[in-house]
Amino acid sequence: MSAIRGARERARMEVTAAIKDEARRQLAAEGAAKLSLRAVARELGMVSSALYRYFPSRDELLTALIVDAYDSVGEAAESAYRTAGPDPSAPAAHLTRWIAVACAVRDWALAHPHEYALIYGSPVPGYTAPQDTVGPASRVGLVLIAVVEDAHRTEGLALPPLAEELRPEAERLAADLAPGLPPAVVPPLVAAWSQLFGLLSFEIFGQFNRVVEAREIFFRHAVEELAHMVGLLGGGSRGSTGGSQSGTGTAGRARS
Repeated sequence: MSAIRGARERARMEVTAAIKDEARRQLAAEGAAKLSLRAVARELGMVSSALYRYFPSRDELLTALIVDAYDSVGEAAESAYRTAGPDPSAPAAHLTRWIAVACAVRDWALAHPHEYALIYGSPVPGYTAPQDTVGPASRVGLVLIAVVEDAHRTEGLALPPLAEELRPEAERLAADLAPGLPPAVVPPLVAAWSQLFGLLSFEIFGQFNRVVEAREIFFRHAVEELAHMVGLLGGGSRGSTGGSQSGTGTAGRARS
């Protein structure tokens, strides 16, 4: 009985994969707004009622594609974080790892432009992403936070100045997103995360055409500047600015 159940599960997985592969082909050809379950079923030689047993609606199929895309770029970022750089306790390693993570995300985006457009492009009319997408969507951001937390633990971080009017928001962001970091670091970290995808979107969607030619060099330089904005050091010890702010707020204490 278990063998029959296993065969059915494998068959279901194969059909599900085929449906998603065809849906991705349609995304590339027509865009997410025109994705149609009937069209997917027709291309696969299935009747629509059979496909509905796998994905009851277009929105459920879109959600599956979105989760897959977020997981795929998240895996690329996490792999770069695990493998990049020299001794992870050395201050210079954190800048190396930050750049490696950003470049891995860029490589993924260039290799999967239609999936990138699905998750970072224009919203799909009539579609609202469910809670299921939040965890996968957070993976790249969590990797960037991990790089900065590593730097903070090993004296590889110089805390940026924090304007008093921004302090309440910084403390809220730190408590919500990165309780292992001082509040001063978190606003520039959120800004760097958003600017990373701004750079990628300009490249993927053509805004850099006839503007930036040496794009890989430009990108690496830009993400290094973002790292310095956050406070990552290329070496040496924590700056004097960090020494005066490292104990600011409950959220600024390192996670035990």
